[in-house]
Amino acid sequence: MSDWSEHYAARETRMRASEVRELLKLLDQPDIISFAGGIPDAKLFPRQALVDAYDRVLKDPDRAGAALQYSVSEGYLPLRQFLAGDMQRLGVSCDPDNILITNGSQQALDFLGKLFIGSHDTILVGYPTFLGALQAFNAYEPHFDVLPGPGNNRTAASYLADGRRKPKFGYCMPEFQNPTGLTLDRAERERLLDFAEALNLPLIEDGAYERLRYDGAPVPPLLALAAARAGGIDKTKVLYCGTFSKSIVPGLRVGWIVAPKPVIEKLVLIKQASDLHTSGINQIVVHEVASTVIESQTASLRPVYQARRDAMLQALRDHMPHGVEWTRPEGGMFVWVTLPAAIDGAELLGRAVAEARVAFVPGAGFYPDRTGENHIRLSFSLNEPAKIADGIKRLGNLIKTVLAEAA
Repeated sequence: MSDWSEHYAARETRMRASEVRELLKLLDQPDIISFAGGIPDAKLFPRQALVDAYDRVLKDPDRAGAALQYSVSEGYLPLRQFLAGDMQRLGVSCDPDNILITNGSQQALDFLGKLFIGSHDTILVGYPTFLGALQAFNAYEPHFDVLPGPGNNRTAASYLADGRRKPKFGYCMPEFQNPTGLTLDRAERERLLDFAEALNLPLIEDGAYERLRYDGAPVPPLLALAAARAGGIDKTKVLYCGTFSKSIVPGLRVGWIVAPKPVIEKLVLIKQASDLHTSGINQIVVHEVASTVIESQTASLRPVYQARRDAMLQALRDHMPHGVEWTRPEGGMFVWVTLPAAIDGAELLGRAVAEARVAFVPGAGFYPDRTGENHIRLSFSLNEPAKIADGIKRLGNLIKTVLAEAA
């Protein structure tokens, strides 16, 4: 076989396989209880609404022709109009020209990385943070540093010490963060905006799980707070990423970016060079479904996922040994578990799959520096409460065995 290594760009060495993507292969093994991927339950998809929407579009010759044809890079105008209206729900006043439709929010993160990151630029992320964001940004060869927030007291001045260049942007997920499940409260969001203003630093806000709140009162997104401070979205330096993957279906790959118009204009050029436009028919169908059933759809999702979250939290209380700690998310799909320092999450995964037939995601992949070895991420979205209880019991018993062996 030919050796291609000498032909690759230097940045190829920074590319890593997604731990989550690899673990999804375990779903094909029916005896494994998987807490790995943050996967919506396919049984809850609005299947009939999607079937009806595709049927309406494809049976109308004019609409079908437009849906299957090349289209504008910005995205389907009625969908962007709908999203502009929906952002009002979050306290953000914008218009369709502030919105770009992308192939899921993962493409949004890739485009933002391409637009803003130069080789060896510093970007700020949570430690831990969303694995997909690390993958998207890593291709552009940045240096990672920790974003101020709960658990650290970094100041704006500390990022400029020793003559270092100012960071290019900060990335965060204020609602039900992947992987921790934690949410920034209003005061924490205001402090983050204060920090960003002190450095004149753009912030990328990832709102992927925004509609999946089970407890507590909603908090305005960073973009809404920033726009109120600045006097409008086009005067802010916050960029908002959204997706229909958690509220409707992931397979249609429809996400979006909300940003000041000058940024959208640059992102449109990147979109044109990348894939011209997001699938026209998928955008039209998502618009039809979102504009008619998204409120009822998410209202039906929340109690199901809430019951699964509650089952996981109860099972953790019932079966985890002393020294294991975990978060208690108000929404989203994840619980973040901190193991005793002596337990490595990746090593535990190997034994969990082989001995307990349970899968999860080790924590190291959520850190740019691959620390956090004694953490694991558990997703509660896919399994029924009884199966969750069984899986956590198996995992808890294995952790007790590992601790006993190390004693």
